[in-house]
Amino acid sequence: MAKKFAELRARMSPESRARATAKAQALLAEMPLDELRQARGLSQKMLAELLHVQQPAIAKLEKRTDIYISTLRSHIEAMGGQLDVIARFPDGDVRINTFSDLTGVGEGD
Repeated sequence: MAKKFAELRARMSPESRARATAKAQALLAEMPLDELRQARGLSQKMLAELLHVQQPAIAKLEKRTDIYISTLRSHIEAMGGQLDVIARFPDGDVRINTFSDLTGVGEGD
């Protein structure tokens, strides 16, 4: 018989709950585009409609390893997010604002 997650969680020690929460947050902090889309509750078809492209274009984009920043930005914004480009150095992080004025460039990639 299946048990409800809330019941299982209630039986966990506070330390186990804290470890599980930390692991879940780490998994959510980094994921591929297709998993991010799914986590946001969107199908490829729904996202394609938001971006005014065909569904195969979304499938192709999610498989690519090299895309324009403007294309990635429009993809993220269609999911309700905001894209920031951060350079990480040993002495601190720097947000790159060179791309903040990009709109509509490279949409077909």
